[in-house]
Amino acid sequence: MLIQTKYFGEVNIEEEKIVVFPNGIMGFERYTSYTILYDIEESNEFSISWLQSTEETSLAIPVVNPLHIKHDYNPIVEDEVLKVLGEVNNENLVILLTMTVPADIAKTSVNLKAPMIINADTRKGVQIIAENADYEIKYNIYDHVQQLKQKKGES
Repeated sequence: MLIQTKYFGEVNIEEEKIVVFPNGIMGFERYTSYTILYDIEESNEFSISWLQSTEETSLAIPVVNPLHIKHDYNPIVEDEVLKVLGEVNNENLVILLTMTVPADIAKTSVNLKAPMIINADTRKGVQIIAENADYEIKYNIYDHVQQLKQKKGES
């Protein structure tokens, strides 16, 4: 299926690469079909992917693996919320955090409080509100990313 994307132009997406969010995602409830795009040129440990709507070209949300930000990330959520995904286990579980990149890049943040949870087997996703009291909506990651770059000698 050919789709138009915000950052990658026209892309051919195989059906098995489409993730359905039956309830949409927060703020975009009417759009339920997405794919995850990434820049194959970027091969570093911390890489940004894009949750791209297959229904709306301009809807592309930067997302990142939470374990690249917080190695102990483990959102608490009631099992009932995840039922829509089907049987979830460590092998098929994908968790992504939405990212905000404002004009002042030093204020780049991720939302620890509302991760995307995806079952890779059923290709269904849901955005949840984690019950963890210490998870911030705007968790600044600029310093963390700079430290990763320094370790790699990229400054």
